[in-house]
Amino acid sequence: MENLLEQISHIQMLDQLLITFLLVIPIILISRTVVSGTKYSPILIIVVFGLLMGLALVKGNVATPGVQELPIVILMSKVTVTALIASFFVGGQEIKKIISKQPLTIDDTVSLCHDEVLLGTKNTQLIFILRAFFILLGIEGVKRLILGIESADPLQQFYPIIAYIGLAGAIILIDPRAKVKNKPKYLRKGVLEILAILMILLLSTYIADYVKPFIALPQIFFAMMISAGLGAVFSDWNFGPTLRALLFAGIPVVLAANFIVGGSLLLEAFKITGMKAVMAYGLFGQLFWMFGGLTLLIWVAKANNVRNLGPGMAGALSHSGLTGACTAGDFGDEAASRAPIMINIPFFGHIFVFSILAASASKGTLYIGWVAPLVVVGAGLAFLSLRTLKNAKGDKAKEIKGLMQFSFGFQIVAVFGSFLMLALAGMSINDSAMATSAAISHFGLFAAVQGGMFGHEAALMIPVIFAMPFLIHPFVFGLFGKAAENNGRMPAKVVFVLFILGLAGVAYALMIS
Repeated sequence: MENLLEQISHIQMLDQLLITFLLVIPIILISRTVVSGTKYSPILIIVVFGLLMGLALVKGNVATPGVQELPIVILMSKVTVTALIASFFVGGQEIKKIISKQPLTIDDTVSLCHDEVLLGTKNTQLIFILRAFFILLGIEGVKRLILGIESADPLQQFYPIIAYIGLAGAIILIDPRAKVKNKPKYLRKGVLEILAILMILLLSTYIADYVKPFIALPQIFFAMMISAGLGAVFSDWNFGPTLRALLFAGIPVVLAANFIVGGSLLLEAFKITGMKAVMAYGLFGQLFWMFGGLTLLIWVAKANNVRNLGPGMAGALSHSGLTGACTAGDFGDEAASRAPIMINIPFFGHIFVFSILAASASKGTLYIGWVAPLVVVGAGLAFLSLRTLKNAKGDKAKEIKGLMQFSFGFQIVAVFGSFLMLALAGMSINDSAMATSAAISHFGLFAAVQGGMFGHEAALMIPVIFAMPFLIHPFVFGLFGKAAENNGRMPAKVVFVLFILGLAGVAYALMIS
């Protein structure tokens, strides 16, 4: 009987893999279909379908809140750092190119297949989505085997097969219709990239554990520094299939799994004391910080063009959705070329963000004496950037300089300004981390919360809290899309009205916190 039960459990594990695949991948594909031919980001639709799927699983008695019955879905929702390592590597490359004024080179090693196999999804894009799923699964399986598995982990017996299936899929899923100049070299690059990502994950974990007695910096901080450093060293590295897949589909896969978990917790979140204030700040904070930044750029800096607004706000908030839209070319070639610069400049500010917040998390309260001066410095740098942009008068070099200043300064104001306001309103440091992460769609802070930097309850609730502000994204992407169709100019009055609504909503959230 015991042998029979063990065999059944192994069969059920394979069912879990198939169920996770069938839950996550269709959400991404449907999302791409819905936004096909529009200026909206698929991430906007991923959040809607993900939340609805999680809610349906609970209401249909398929799963309980938190979907503990679907452990591989939970596993896929916790691989955020792996997905971000690819972006950090590219960030290091771009920073090196900016500093050294390295000329841009065109990567012609691969010619992608652009035949549309599903509405909104081309052949190579479909392969990237499938491959990203298996890459994330395989790397996480190997990582847990090396680092050790908790006794309470429901998947503890199955990580060898999870790792095998994941890595096998990651290696063999290469689009046969794409034209590759040197196929053996391309495949070797994919394997090397998998090994490099695994090494970064392991090294960042060991370092985080080593320094934990002194300061509880999250793993993502060290992963960011190591991968960005490697990007700077290997600034001429042409991407292999692993990096290409993760850059295109890594974040959507992680978000889809996260929103399924978040949707299952949606009804429970409203029952928890204090969560209404957290969710209200996350929702209205998105209006406040996004359209507040746009108001400054449009009304004060007189820089009302999508080539400035898109990259500027993507960098200033480390905003996951806007970053993807810019780099994908949705807002034009100029915005796409400027986006990597603005996205990576705030990386330097993350040293302050994670160190001060880690110390605050260990203490249990915000270090206001450290945070307040940083907000002032950030505001001063943001003010300087607005003056630089105003005096640019179309000069591209001056515009880029001003946007770099704005990305760095406004990032500090948005992150620490949020924490400062919420602390003064009486919200705990753990709840403030969830609210701030959601209010600016800040992926780095999200990963830190998810990793347990602000406690178990915050790590459990962050998927649903982070998902709520994505409901504001129709306004965000709608206005950016309108600007792209209107010679780059955004309707200034609408932006200002949405900022005022956000200001009123933030005031309400602070009052009830």
